[in-house]
Amino acid sequence: MITIDTTSSIPKYKQIIFSIEKAILLHKLVKNEKLPSINKICLRHNLSRDTVLLAYNELKKRGVIYAILGKGYFIKSVDFKSEQRIFLLFDELNAFKEEIYNSFIDTINDKANVDIFFHHFNRDVFAKLIQDSIGNYSKYIIMPSNLEHTTEIINKLPLDETYILDQTRDDLKKYPAVYQNFVKDIFTALEKGLKRLKKYKKLVLIFPGKKEPIGMVLGFESFCTTYHFEYEIKSEFIVDSLQKGDVYILPNDRDLVTIIEKADLNKLTIGKDIGLISYNDTPLKKVVAKGITTISTNFSEMGIRLAEMILNNTKEKIENESQLILRKSL
Repeated sequence: MITIDTTSSIPKYKQIIFSIEKAILLHKLVKNEKLPSINKICLRHNLSRDTVLLAYNELKKRGVIYAILGKGYFIKSVDFKSEQRIFLLFDELNAFKEEIYNSFIDTINDKANVDIFFHHFNRDVFAKLIQDSIGNYSKYIIMPSNLEHTTEIINKLPLDETYILDQTRDDLKKYPAVYQNFVKDIFTALEKGLKRLKKYKKLVLIFPGKKEPIGMVLGFESFCTTYHFEYEIKSEFIVDSLQKGDVYILPNDRDLVTIIEKADLNKLTIGKDIGLISYNDTPLKKVVAKGITTISTNFSEMGIRLAEMILNNTKEKIENESQLILRKSL
């Protein structure tokens, strides 16, 4: 029932508190049930009496347990409001991350307090926010994005209470996650649009690489070589490089706007002379240029699935699939 991780930075008395509260929430402890004695916990986990007493006194203050002199400690209430606190670390706030956040908060409802932070793709900020959070939260949700050398930082958090969101990788596979498979998603999406893509000469991926997952490149290259397309990967869109017969795949909406403007100036018809595929669907993309084809996942579903995993205390790896939404730009 009580678990202590000796490698964790979370104080041991807090680990005792979390263990007992979790056992109550999972109905493993019921009202008036007797808890292990202080001596028993000390011996089993090699702890000092002061550490265990600190945990039990804190639970008494919260009204979770009560003591009977000479008999021990007992569960007072199973209806207490859990003081579960969730540390939520995003890369940045944009319309899509806001969808994840809102659906997560709506699903969690009032069952936990959630603090959100942003690392803005800065490894030093990422490291400091995590370091400062250790021991202050019962759950940790981390969006590592494409930041390199972050695994050792994430590993400082308690394994059983840490979740990965949006982008994951092999060195984080021990953590439960709700994620996008960017390699598979772009390959599958382009495959769905294969008939339309064959009308064009070349596929061009505009990949700045500062925020975007490298999986986009891997999946794009795999598709092009599998289906024998001429292709090019550019780190930025050069205005004068717009070519009739090309399909442009755009993770960044700024490039989308630039290409639409340039096509209009050059009297190139979108969906005929050039093709456009944008990442992440928005209501505006349904009407811009008579409809922009998109590759997009369901961001609200990501937030809901993550919240349900935490509320049900399950440990899963959930792949949140993307789809190709075909419109007139292709």
